[in-house]
Amino acid sequence: MDIKRAKQILSSPEDITVHYHGQSVWIDGCDEQGHTCTVHMRGKEDEKSSVAVTELEEL
Repeated sequence: MDIKRAKQILSSPEDITVHYHGQSVWIDGCDEQGHTCTVHMRGKEDEKSSVAVTELEEL
């Protein structure tokens, strides 16, 4: 995925399925400079991680 699409998903009112290494995640924020996104696993809102946007996959 690229940073532009990640930002579109983040601002979308729809529930768009995104996976990180096969796990379903929510995108919480995007860092354009570092090309990373802050994500959390669905159902685990308190466990956030910063990941490379290229490692996210839209299904």
